[in-house]
Amino acid sequence: MTRLDVRKTHKLYIGGAFPRSESGRTFEAVDAKGGFLGNMALASRKDARDAVLAARKAFGGWSTRTPYNRGQVVYRLAEVMEGRRDQFIEQLRAAEGLNDKKATTYVDAAIDRVVWYAGWADKYVQVLGNGNPVSGPFFNLSTPEPTGVVATVAPSGPLLGLVSVIAPAIVTGNTVVVIASEKYPVPAVTLSECMATSDLPGGVVNILTGKPAEIAPWLASHMDVNALDLAGVDDPELAASLEVAAADNLKRVLRAPSAPVDWLAEPTLARLEGLVETKTVWHPIGV
Repeated sequence: MTRLDVRKTHKLYIGGAFPRSESGRTFEAVDAKGGFLGNMALASRKDARDAVLAARKAFGGWSTRTPYNRGQVVYRLAEVMEGRRDQFIEQLRAAEGLNDKKATTYVDAAIDRVVWYAGWADKYVQVLGNGNPVSGPFFNLSTPEPTGVVATVAPSGPLLGLVSVIAPAIVTGNTVVVIASEKYPVPAVTLSECMATSDLPGGVVNILTGKPAEIAPWLASHMDVNALDLAGVDDPELAASLEVAAADNLKRVLRAPSAPVDWLAEPTLARLEGLVETKTVWHPIGV
């Protein structure tokens, strides 16, 4: 007897839980040949607001953890991803039509990228911060601190690009609301399942699936979002409108790339630096 396919409806990831979209809407994810992969929740403005609330609620506890502990938690995420390595490879093969070698390369690079950022969790402050020479008997120290809630439009690289924008945000103590790739949403859902079964507290990362053109403007203008990462916006008009909306409360904006990004390239501290604020403190040296 032939079994019927069990067609899964993938949900959103908000506050550590997996709710359906409040709108009840879905869309189909398809493979490289147009075949059905799964039903995806189509996030609404209300879902975006719920995700921001969850990210803000999680920010206080996450940002005050020790950098070493944040590094441990992010490294644990890499361990869980390693356990799902074969599943990720199969999903990239199906979604993007990659051969085994390329799919394996991207999955391994994604896991390694999470480990790389985890290692910087307790080191970037020493590199990006500094003691400033001043005229007078004072210590003048500049220290990077998390910006707050970061709204991100993920790049089309459905796994490597996704972790490359999430990891630097959370190791620096920020919390994230990310809109997954509209074209390749399934690996993002699997990543959210890895997060839910790792040590990452609920609300630190919130993943929405749907249409960036519909959700992103509301995140860009949201007064409780502190930074906007446009890594996955390839429409210049949309990017410009999102930057204008972000100016309502002077959000920090990581601008949309002007050329395709090679996510396999060696990472730098640029994304870490772009999502922190520098606080400078003066203190008398004393006798």
